[in-house]
Amino acid sequence: MDTTTETAFRRIFQVIDGNKKAVGDGFQVTSPMPGPRIRQLSPFLLIDHIGPMAVAPSDKPLGSPPHPHRGFETVTVMYQGVLAHRDTAGHAGNIGPGDVQWMTAGAGLMHEELYEKEFTRQGGTLEVVQLWVNVPKKDKMAPPNYQDIPSAAIKTLPTSDGKGTIRVIAGTYEGVSGPATTFSPMTMLDVHLTKGAELTLNLPADYNVGLYIVKGDVLLHGERPAATKQLVVLGWNSQEAQITATEDSIVLVLAGEPIEEPLATYGPFVMNTNKELMQAIADFESGAMGKFEDE
Repeated sequence: MDTTTETAFRRIFQVIDGNKKAVGDGFQVTSPMPGPRIRQLSPFLLIDHIGPMAVAPSDKPLGSPPHPHRGFETVTVMYQGVLAHRDTAGHAGNIGPGDVQWMTAGAGLMHEELYEKEFTRQGGTLEVVQLWVNVPKKDKMAPPNYQDIPSAAIKTLPTSDGKGTIRVIAGTYEGVSGPATTFSPMTMLDVHLTKGAELTLNLPADYNVGLYIVKGDVLLHGERPAATKQLVVLGWNSQEAQITATEDSIVLVLAGEPIEEPLATYGPFVMNTNKELMQAIADFESGAMGKFEDE
């Protein structure tokens, strides 16, 4: 084996397949994390890949009806279709291809994600990746917030070989900063590669790094394949990771400084202790996280 390659690039710990599940009444989901092979890749807690799925024309928007959140953030990256978001903190908006919606649940709210009305009426293809991102203990009860990030606000870099593009959603990469504000240091990149493109990523060695293959087939470090809907978990021995696209591909790069604090989770609540979880449940049941006026 060529040990030079092993030491030059981040070690490949795992290549994980996603588990299929249904979410709400309208989302067909593949989720590689959390699962039996990986609980979290701090600060990233969950990856849900919705679709690509055909949405038949209808008069009734489907999706994920009102549900609570506390203590973390949801990040929705749109690839196809249009979703309508709203929450009980007064935030609402539509997101379409290339857009990102970054919601801070903070102290708690109710959240709804449905097909947008016109998209529902016309039908079409829906494809979305949603992430759950942890926040430090000191920020768990921050005021709820909503970052509506249109595609035009996300700066794009060409890859060094000119065969791909890198959209910087969060953090700073090669001197370009993403529009998202985060509670802990992280870099989130939406990488689009044409067949034959080669990209060497350079990320802080102490960051946790995952590469989620949204679409396509790639070779990692020139030797390990990964394909659509697989999550690649990398090590901390180097700053660099090499991706070669063996067909047109999209890779979501998730890199962040680990939040090394206790983690207590129950459904849509992410806290530090079981006592805090019990309080979150009690607050939800009492209506303290709000209610939509039309419910």
